[in-house]
Amino acid sequence: MLMPSLIHSPAPDLERSTLFYQKLGFQEITFEDQVYFSDEQLIIHLNTDPFARPGLQLFNKDWSSVIAALSKLGPVKEHKGKHLAVDPNGVFVYLSTETPTFKQAKHSSILGNFAGLSLETHHLERSIRFWNILGFELTHGGLEQGWLSLSDAEGFVVSIMQTGTCPHLFLNPSLTFFNGKENPQIIQKIRATELPIFQEVTHFNPEGLVDNIILQDPAGYGIFVFND
Repeated sequence: MLMPSLIHSPAPDLERSTLFYQKLGFQEITFEDQVYFSDEQLIIHLNTDPFARPGLQLFNKDWSSVIAALSKLGPVKEHKGKHLAVDPNGVFVYLSTETPTFKQAKHSSILGNFAGLSLETHHLERSIRFWNILGFELTHGGLEQGWLSLSDAEGFVVSIMQTGTCPHLFLNPSLTFFNGKENPQIIQKIRATELPIFQEVTHFNPEGLVDNIILQDPAGYGIFVFND
């Protein structure tokens, strides 16, 4: 299966990162001596490169025009056979012309419905410009609302929130899962794994109940498990 996008999670302690994603119900895949974890919605590369940083790898046969446009915003550097750009919020974006292929898992993790990559920014317009160049177009929200979602041609979503919009801790970048009324049951499943919960969120619940939680993977990636 071709991969339109790939989550990079640095793994200086590969055993610890592996255990984290196993407990969440992801399937381990080894491809060309690299370790990936997959469910039917996304693929996460546990990147043991000491220079790796949390971010996203995108694939295209020719990035020349994109690199030229991104270079007007900031440097784009070659890095181990890829080009590397950094968005206004410090999130690494790896641009690759070689697309690895393997079979993606066909089951869901216990996290629920994947809603994309989430970023918090102090520079909303600059962030939009950066992701527009990469082929992401507005699908929801807008500048006047202080948040927006962008999607690329493959359907991968990047949501960007203006600083001061989210009344909870925010880790840049984060993976977001929206589960609606099923979220309490999913939170119970996560608690059963005994993984540490980074934050229990009660702000949105009129009764002060925990109906949203945030996890943190060993590399520092945020994982939002929210009801909406």
